[in-house]
Amino acid sequence: MNRTLPLLCTLALLAAAPAGSDSPLPWSEPAAVGLSAADLDAIPRTLQRWIDDGSVGGAVSLVARRGRLVHWEAIGYRDLASRTPLERTDIFRICSMTKPVTSVAVMMLVEAGRLTLDEPVSRTLPEFEHAQVYDAGEIVAPRRPVTIRDLLRHTSGLTYGLFGDTDVDALYREADVFSGDLENLVSEAAALPLLAHPGTRWNYGVSTDVLGRVVEVASGQRLDEFFGARIFEPLGMQDTAFVVPPEKAGRLSTAYTRGPDGALREDDVALCGVHDTQPELLLGGAGLVSTAADYLRFAQMLLDEGTLDGVRLLTPETVRKMRTNQLPEHLIPISIGGPDPGYGFGLGFSVLTDAGATPYGDNDGVFRWRGYASTYFWIDPEDDLIGVLLSQVAPPTSPDIEREFQTRVYDALLD
Repeated sequence: MNRTLPLLCTLALLAAAPAGSDSPLPWSEPAAVGLSAADLDAIPRTLQRWIDDGSVGGAVSLVARRGRLVHWEAIGYRDLASRTPLERTDIFRICSMTKPVTSVAVMMLVEAGRLTLDEPVSRTLPEFEHAQVYDAGEIVAPRRPVTIRDLLRHTSGLTYGLFGDTDVDALYREADVFSGDLENLVSEAAALPLLAHPGTRWNYGVSTDVLGRVVEVASGQRLDEFFGARIFEPLGMQDTAFVVPPEKAGRLSTAYTRGPDGALREDDVALCGVHDTQPELLLGGAGLVSTAADYLRFAQMLLDEGTLDGVRLLTPETVRKMRTNQLPEHLIPISIGGPDPGYGFGLGFSVLTDAGATPYGDNDGVFRWRGYASTYFWIDPEDDLIGVLLSQVAPPTSPDIEREFQTRVYDALLD
């Protein structure tokens, strides 16, 4: 036997990993997990076009297959004014990619017997005991209570007030539901009428923020404490939190929005939380910052049906339920943030039910979500594949950047 062969293989794998990187998963040569290195190498060139035309300042892209990391690149700038290059370990405002984390926390409490999916939320949050519904211009009693399942799949009747043009959205804006802490948000939202009877309409709103308060009451811990002790620390997500500490502040990517002239200008993306100090409002629907590496570990736990590196957060049965469509066929998403064509919604993310109807190259069963500041992830159980793309423009410039990234990844599949 040639004793130099194992050494050469080890050196090849070390060469594939970026020097000095703190890899979230073991590295692999792409061909070893059925991917084309040449096609993966095209990803930075694809993203560079979006940087060159001013659509984004920079992006971190990451791909893993069969539990192995095969692509992790940073391109563009952390800060446009100083032309500071973006790095792989930089921190991003992940906004609504917080929602799957909160949903996992809720399902952990369901498994622990603290909650059940179809119990009224008023059992945990009495503020909802007397919830009312805005129905054809009248305030009426709901046909049934709002349940935990409704909150997870956005059929609660709650809205945001930030984007919609309904009468209920106007009431949310007038009440300023995002002032104060999480308990206050729940009190304000519960006192306002629901947009629709529970279970009758998909609508993107504060459902997951309310679930954040459910986690606090059911666990007896603040949301940030539960996340840290029960999810982030066990999974080794060392840069995911509601706050960026001073020693990490230099790694927080500058956030941008598009000005009237079409150019990117700095913006604090207040909708996604406050990150330079401990926030009063812990938004379970939008408040976290994270890195591509951290979010990959979270996604890999879900792909591996609740476990990572010997740590189990959820049972396989629970994860399968979360990534199964929970929407009846008649519930067509009608509001901003809704699932894409061909997608339903599970317990925390959208789930593909008709691959022929989607503009993405997805397989049935893919589950995914995105954040308001141009952050994206998808998980493909059939191809054992994860993609993460983090950028920093709010609202997202175009879904095409996500589609082009994903197209490059699927083009790389060899088997």
